[in-house]
Order: sequence, then C-alpha cells, then structure tokens
Amino acid sequence: MARLLSVAHLRQRRAQNAITVLGIAVGVMVLIAALSLTNGFTRSLIDATLRASPHLTLTAFDPQRRDPALETSLKADPEVLAFTPFLADKGLITRPASPGRGAGVDFATLFAVTPEAAQVLQLSPSETQTLASLKAGQIMLGGSLAQSVGAYGHEQIRLLNSQQRRVTLSLAGVFHTGNYLIDSAYAFTSLETLQKLQGTANINGYQLRLRDPDRAREVGARLTRSRSYSAVPWQSLYGTLIDQLALQKKVIGFVVFLIVVVAAFGIANVLTLTVFEKTQEIAILRAIGAGSRDIMRIFLAEGLVLGLAGLLLGDLLGLGIAAYFTWRPFQLPGDLYFISALPVEVRFADILWVNLVGLGTTLMAALLPARRAAAIEPARIIR
Repeated sequence: MARLLSVAHLRQRRAQNAITVLGIAVGVMVLIAALSLTNGFTRSLIDATLRASPHLTLTAFDPQRRDPALETSLKADPEVLAFTPFLADKGLITRPASPGRGAGVDFATLFAVTPEAAQVLQLSPSETQTLASLKAGQIMLGGSLAQSVGAYGHEQIRLLNSQQRRVTLSLAGVFHTGNYLIDSAYAFTSLETLQKLQGTANINGYQLRLRDPDRAREVGARLTRSRSYSAVPWQSLYGTLIDQLALQKKVIGFVVFLIVVVAAFGIANVLTLTVFEKTQEIAILRAIGAGSRDIMRIFLAEGLVLGLAGLLLGDLLGLGIAAYFTWRPFQLPGDLYFISALPVEVRFADILWVNLVGLGTTLMAALLPARRAAAIEPARIIR
C-alpha cells in the first residue's frame, strides 16, 4: 500500500518533482565535478613537484665526503630505486649581454649531482639524457628560469655562488616539470663543477627515489636511525603545500555541499504541500487501521524516490563532466597556478561520500513532513 500511494502522490506533482530532482542532481553534479577537479589539481601538482624533487633526501649533519657504507646499504635496500650524492648552493645566474639584447639575471637554487640523478628524477627522456650526460663546466636550467634570463641555446651562463665565487658555465639544456615554482628556481650542474667552485670534496648528502613515495617518512627514519644524517621526506619539504591543498578540498566540498542541502529542502517543500492537500486522505487511512509508522513510511518513500533520482542523475552528469575534462583538460596559466593544465581524478570514495551524505540529507528533509503526516488525528479531521 505504501508503495502504491507514494507513486500516486509523485505522479500528481510531476513538474515540482522534476524541478526538485533536477536541483539535487545539479548539486551532486557540481560536488562530484569540484572534488574530481580538486583531486586532479592536487595529484598533478604533486607529480609535477616530484619530477624534479627526490622522494627522500638524506642530509649530513656536517658536509662530508661520500659515505661508501651508506651507499652500499642504499644499493641493497629494496625500497630504494636510485640515489645520487648532491651538493647544494644558491647563486646569481647571469646571461651576458649581446648585440641587440640586454643581459638576463635571476637567482637560482643549484644542485650539483652525478649522472645517477637522471634515475632519481622523473624528467622527459630527452631531458633525462641531458642530465645524465652533464659534463664539468655545464649547467641545466629550469624552463622558466631559462626564459627569465633569456637563455635559449647553448650559451654561456655566469654563476656567482653564495661564497662570492664566479664561474662561467655552458648551458647544456633546460627541463620542464610543469611546476612553475621549480621550473623558475632550480638548476643542475655536475658534482665536480660545484665542488671545484667551492674548493671542497664534500657533499651535503644523498637524494633518493623510492619504490613507494608515500613511505618516504618510514624509509628515512630507518636509514638514519644509526647514522649522522637527517631524513627529509618530500612530504616535509612540501608539507605546507599538502596542507593547503587538503584544506582547499575541504572548503570546496563544504561550500558546494550547501547546494545539495538547499535542493534537499525542495523535497521538504513538495512533501509538506502533499501532506496539506492529502490531509483528509491520511485521516481516512488512519481511520481504517493504518498506523502512524505506515503513514511515515509513505512519505519517506516519496522522499527516498526523489532523492535517489536526483543522486543518480547527478552522478551521471558529474561523471560526464569529469570525462569531458579528462578528454580536454582545462588550461591554466602556469605562473599563477604552478601547473599548466587541470586534469581530473575521480575517486570512488568521493562519489560514495557524496551519495551517502546526499541520501541522508534528503531523508532528513523528508522526515519533518512525514512526522507531521503521521501526527494527524483522524477523528478531528473527519468530524
């Protein structure tokens, strides 16, 4: 009986029901699309960051020579895919002026590495080959950094390091990660080049690429437990960025969820009007033996049907939008958002959360008119 009456009520208000379902669908669609785009933005930014950043850095408490015992342990560790010793410095990069073109100047973070760095980082094949073949006296610049100083070919680049020492280097090539912060600030040179410039044979430590980047903290703690090194996982290096991205997703999800809440009140409105119009019918049902739970079940079933229809339609529309942006990613200005395109990453957990919360919201919206209908006293209405 409850099912038949629910269907009969829904058929009588087709236009209002359609608008209510559409409102819920739009809210769910926007929520799924927003979360998917946020997931894609987060993953793309992290991937772009890790292309030119190691998963784990082991930094010596004091600069020292290469550690053969540690290198042997790293080679035997199943979690470590590749590693390279490194020496870091900051400096002023200058491209000398030429006829018709002024000089280019910018600051850079310089990493001196060995050819093994090509396996630690995740650059394109041609850029990986350039990094692996860096010779003494050569330098490789980030794409945005090279553009800033106006270096486009195999030009001479002057470096003034933090110790006020100067050297002229040959530009071997440029690299592009998609992360503007890295492409505009990082440069690579060979280990012997920077050691010679600083007048030392020491290194700052080792950069590692791991089989599972998410286990960087655990692996770092294990490798440095009995050694005079500090472990810096990529999560710590970019911790602020990760926290900001997580907060951004929560804020976007909450704000967009308010659309679903507003749409759910449309169900409450439709059911309230139905209760008002069907008061005598409800009283007759109560008089012939229908209990208050039966009456509540009728209107909750109506709310459930409207909610499920809106959620299903919203899921289809949201996944459709996600599919479209997967086919044609939304382009972004890299100097503002650090990545050049906005991909989409649809997560089943997000869709499940959206549907469960949306269903709960619609049922809560239907509960108030259902309780009102169940509280109708048949004797007073029939009289």
